[in-house]
Amino acid sequence: MNSVTPSDIVADAPISGDRSSAQAQTNSIALKVDDLTVAYHRKPVIWDVELEIPAGNLVGIVGPNGAGKSTLLKAVMDLIPRASGRVEVFGEPYAKSRGRVGYVPQRESVDWDFPVDALDVVTMGLYRRLGWCMPVRKKHRDIARDALARVGIADLANRQISQLSGGQQQRTFLARALVQDADLYLMDEPLAAVDAATEAAIIDLLRQMRADGKTAVVIHHDLQSVPDYFDYVVLLNMRVVAAGKTEDVFTSENLQKTYGGRLTLLDEATEAMRRRERSI
Repeated sequence: MNSVTPSDIVADAPISGDRSSAQAQTNSIALKVDDLTVAYHRKPVIWDVELEIPAGNLVGIVGPNGAGKSTLLKAVMDLIPRASGRVEVFGEPYAKSRGRVGYVPQRESVDWDFPVDALDVVTMGLYRRLGWCMPVRKKHRDIARDALARVGIADLANRQISQLSGGQQQRTFLARALVQDADLYLMDEPLAAVDAATEAAIIDLLRQMRADGKTAVVIHHDLQSVPDYFDYVVLLNMRVVAAGKTEDVFTSENLQKTYGGRLTLLDEATEAMRRRERSI
């Protein structure tokens, strides 16, 4: 996996315009994915994904390693090419609504030796509204400082990011997401390899975001905590095995289908893509 710098990952923040109320968003579809397929060297990574995420929920994406979870988020945001498929955010094509989406990448994908401090990283979340050539003023840094305070590391604002612990680095990227003031957040393993205090703080923050009408889609690996953390679950193994309210979907039968049948799904998907190519 290629490393990227914090400045490479400036997800889109809302620029202007009236927002729907939190209640209206709760009754809408935050993310709709139709017929989404991504393939590398003609080998499918995710295949015919159909998905609707209701707004105002904390959503966990769960599945085995190599199931395509990160690929799904990147394909939604046009960070990687799609073989097929359509994506809508709050009823509009992603290209028109990308300003309502915030992104928290995998910590391992970031070059943490990049010479910036925590405050600089958080301020990057404002660049879409500011414009790359506009100066960062005191009011913008104050917004960034407030976000660092919300994640509990205001005292580390001037510390170089390579000197932060893993949990502190993750909190920094969550603060950057906060200043984007998005409606839909896509988070790639924000709870991976963090200490218990950081995990609790992140979950607290996600619940506050939900109370504000936000939607968070989170890739997650700890199956034991899924029922406690998420309202809605997507079980993914190249395709969506099941998706729905956690109490309905997070069952032993569905977990067996998700974690026990990857080879069968891979063979089926590869053969289907071959048939599709032959028919073109």
